[in-house]
Amino acid sequence: MTPPPSTGASGVRDITSRLAEICGPRFARLAGPADEVAGSAARWVAVPGGPHAAAQVLRLAARHDLTVVPRGAGTKIDWGAPPERVDIMLDTGRLAGIGHQPPDRGTAEVGAGTPLRAVQATLERTGQRLALDAPSPGATLGGVLAADEAGPLRHRHGSVCDQLVGLRYLAADGELAEAGGGAVGLAEARLLCGSEGALGVLVSATLRVQAVPAARVWVTRQVWTPLEVHDLIRAVLAARLDPAAVELDLPASSGCRPRRDRRAESMALHPSMAGRATTGPAGTGSLAVLLEGGPADVAERTDRIVDLFGSRSTVARTAPPWWRSYPFAPGDTALRLEVPMTDLHAAVYALRDAAGGPVPVRGSAGLGVVHAALPGAMAPARVASILAAVRGVLLARQGRCVVLAAPPAVRRAVDLWGERADLAHLRAVKHHLDPAHRLAPGRLPGGL
Repeated sequence: MTPPPSTGASGVRDITSRLAEICGPRFARLAGPADEVAGSAARWVAVPGGPHAAAQVLRLAARHDLTVVPRGAGTKIDWGAPPERVDIMLDTGRLAGIGHQPPDRGTAEVGAGTPLRAVQATLERTGQRLALDAPSPGATLGGVLAADEAGPLRHRHGSVCDQLVGLRYLAADGELAEAGGGAVGLAEARLLCGSEGALGVLVSATLRVQAVPAARVWVTRQVWTPLEVHDLIRAVLAARLDPAAVELDLPASSGCRPRRDRRAESMALHPSMAGRATTGPAGTGSLAVLLEGGPADVAERTDRIVDLFGSRSTVARTAPPWWRSYPFAPGDTALRLEVPMTDLHAAVYALRDAAGGPVPVRGSAGLGVVHAALPGAMAPARVASILAAVRGVLLARQGRCVVLAAPPAVRRAVDLWGERADLAHLRAVKHHLDPAHRLAPGRLPGGL
């Protein structure tokens, strides 16, 4: 770990005073016990009142060889690797607001520090929305972008990065940059998606907006096994029902039923048997499909999916309780599995086999992107062996398993990301945008 620069008592006072001049006395202070990033404690907290003030904070950091780590609402502050140092935690809470644009423009510019729920509440007054539903309660738009966090609506509308029209951000030297307006500009903007604040400090983003759907219906079916889920999803997609989301919840208890032969499981919902109920009592897992659109169209598609799902399906105008939430709790080892949808069942079976029993899994099964949880008390060596086994299965299927968050002992013992084919490109981007490695050093793969 890089040691912090030497700053005696007078130097600490000088930097604290300068931050107070830039941000205002109420918005600059020495960090407290709660001001940490994945376990790395900060030295100062600065809450600049706008892009100009944020730029001044970055220039001050450069003059004193200090590192800067942006923070939004802190909902995912423990995700990823801990930074080598957190000298200044730059809180984006005052980089907030929604730009005034004509409703027919089809876009909205939103400050990075704006809570996503506030954006949606404001847009709903004009009958519009962002097609974003990140699971983190209270998350800011900047935090969602920095973590490339996506919810169920990603199935139809893509991630937040897919919906970007433009981006304003501060480079490590404090220069305000704009990206967007064409394929090259969007490619530049999307470099910052998932960068955890290590490539730039997000100021605002311009995203596409859409009309709020007139009707929304959730059709849910109880399920037992990953292979049953696989066959159901294939049937849903083959029926061209145009779902807005296809989500899965497989609690650990869903494995209590004695496992049937996997070929028998597949026959339980062979395409030729679509619409028939599977044998046996109801399971404890759930597969839910969200349909959105005009009332008549949604009603017609609901009837079709109910016929497809059979007698174990339910229809509701509100989401299931587990919808848009993660299966892990604070202190757990949180995993994200990404694999082609056709191989998702193999990934879940591999995780179960490696763990020695069912593991809670939840997420966008229609895209092959799900989250899972391992107990926080599990020994680091055991977690490492599970990761190795699962990644071996996923590697052969063009998939990957990432550790989002974990207890400190686990974080130190495992490779959070696994193999990254894009590491050389990521290193080049980091060197270009932050040659002094001043922004969140160590947060990216490869210790970048």
